[in-house]
Amino acid sequence: MAKKPRWVVEKEQAQKAEGAQTLWLFGLHAVRDALENPRREKLRLIVTPNAAEKLSDAVAASGITTEVSDPRKFAAPLDPGSVHQGAALEVKPLDWGRLDEVAQGDGEKSPRVVLLDRVTDPHNVGAILRSAEVFGARAVIGTKHHSAPETGALAKTASGALERQPYLREVNLARTISQLQEMGYVVLGLDGEAEGTLEAELALAGTRAVALVLGAEGPGLRPKTKESCDALVRIDFAGGFGSLNVSNAAAVALYAARVR
Repeated sequence: MAKKPRWVVEKEQAQKAEGAQTLWLFGLHAVRDALENPRREKLRLIVTPNAAEKLSDAVAASGITTEVSDPRKFAAPLDPGSVHQGAALEVKPLDWGRLDEVAQGDGEKSPRVVLLDRVTDPHNVGAILRSAEVFGARAVIGTKHHSAPETGALAKTASGALERQPYLREVNLARTISQLQEMGYVVLGLDGEAEGTLEAELALAGTRAVALVLGAEGPGLRPKTKESCDALVRIDFAGGFGSLNVSNAAAVALYAARVR
């Protein structure tokens, strides 16, 4: 039998490691939403007696066996600073499917997606997932590397949205932008120094699907990402102070795209 090339072996090892990956969700809200999500593969639930009572309906519906832990020495392997409220659930990451399936519209409203260029703070990504759910985005799309993965902190900040709002992580953001453009999306990169405004470009886009690209605070969009966008736009501010963090900028942009 011919020996497999090294790159094939390394790819298979990476896929195997990814398949074995698990994470711990914590906090009553995040754990309850995960328990109630039929798409989520649940492995182990650790709760205090008080949390077990509060989650009793969700636990019963999920069919998972609970492990009751002393609240003074909580047994889950969490960071000491985690505000777990007596509940922790070990799960597998969600698989939302392929980009071309998730980003398709429903035939009634123009679809919208959010792309994140190296946004690594799980609290920002969690907040963006909440906004994406509220304003009806089809997906939030990050990069496979140099972006926030699913974590307990992200899930807690997302306040349940992680279980309902597709969060995809693609290998190459420029290639993802190209794929969306082929699907008919207008891709707008948010850049505070851009000449054009978000409102003007959305008006030009009309009823077309829109992808909003946001970069990390500080560095912003990378040059390759800027080159890949159809247009760079800024959020027009009323006063001289024109700065929003990335999660607030995403919320404003999603609202503007929704009310066209």
